[in-house]
Amino acid sequence: MTSSTPAPAAVPRAAWRTAVLGGMASYMDAATIVSTGTALVLFQPALGLTPWDIGALSALLTLGLAIGALLGGRLGDLLGRRRVFTVDLVVFVVGLALLVGAVNTPMLYAGVVIAGLAMGADIPTSLALIAEEAPRGQRGRLVAFSQLLWVGGIIGAVVFSALFSGLGTLGARLLYAHMLVVALVVLVLRRRLVESQEWRAARAEQPAVEVEGAISGSSLRHLMRGPLLAAVVATGLYYGIGNLAANTFGQFQTYLFVNVAGTSVTSASLIGLLGFPVGLVGAVVFMRVADRPSRMRWFAFGAVLLCGGTAVPLVFGISLTTLIIMALASGLGGPFAGEAIYKVWSQELFPTLLRGSAQGITIAFTRILAAAFAFVTPAIAAANASALIGICSR
Repeated sequence: MTSSTPAPAAVPRAAWRTAVLGGMASYMDAATIVSTGTALVLFQPALGLTPWDIGALSALLTLGLAIGALLGGRLGDLLGRRRVFTVDLVVFVVGLALLVGAVNTPMLYAGVVIAGLAMGADIPTSLALIAEEAPRGQRGRLVAFSQLLWVGGIIGAVVFSALFSGLGTLGARLLYAHMLVVALVVLVLRRRLVESQEWRAARAEQPAVEVEGAISGSSLRHLMRGPLLAAVVATGLYYGIGNLAANTFGQFQTYLFVNVAGTSVTSASLIGLLGFPVGLVGAVVFMRVADRPSRMRWFAFGAVLLCGGTAVPLVFGISLTTLIIMALASGLGGPFAGEAIYKVWSQELFPTLLRGSAQGITIAFTRILAAAFAFVTPAIAAANASALIGICSR
């Protein structure tokens, strides 16, 4: 799973433009998950949300991301990257508009489902476009750049949470308004992007392309056998297990700090910022090594931090201090052994006309796993927070 090709020094401007506008899917994905975790707490008093409502809404968001990824990845392989990620962003804007204007619980449910479906469809399609438009030897670097934007999405959500959490329901609306503005700007700028040339060429040549001794093309049966099946299973299990912890702590970090550690929403948001400087540095470092064999040594370093970080509150008890240590360890280890390496592997292991479909399957598996767990997470946290962290230990 490594690449021996050293990354060239320069990246063409057009490739960076694609990486930025495609990578904004990761920004909006992270911002949606984290903002929803805070917004539901802020909506709770005014709309009378119960712990089960919060769990159900969080689960539906994640389930929407799963179904959207499955459909969007497949449609991106069949119809083209640009067409799919333009339509899904329009739908995402509709979902956000419902959340901004929500005056009752049904509007929250509708907005969460629509936004989740749309954003889920955007992720595999956008990542495939970034990889396919990247220069030779730069694919890992530009795909890894999306993880930098993912961290940026978390930071943006946390910063706005800190600014607006004292405003109650209005603060929740402003959190979603921030994403609505970002989505509209990205939608306008994406219209300048062209379709993936690699995808066009692969569509023109199918079904005569050979991949590891098997006919390629876009038929899903090729993902159900041989090396491609092994790659789907391996990347799906890796992403699913790792993301269960990341998604849970991302969505419910505010809940844990407020309801378990006994701090305020504002304080929880400010504390959440502590891990991001090291996370940003880690993401930049990973970009530099993503196309080099040394990335596996950095992967081992990140894995140790992720496993050790979740062990701290289990060994020393749950407190404000141990939760902070866990957040810092996750912030530093995540760029090297988290979602970024999964994204790079997913571009390297699958042929062009199955790249989106394969990612859609593994993302859907991961999100469904997280959605099922999110439904019961608040109840588990309320009953036994140590059990929750133990379950999520990597």
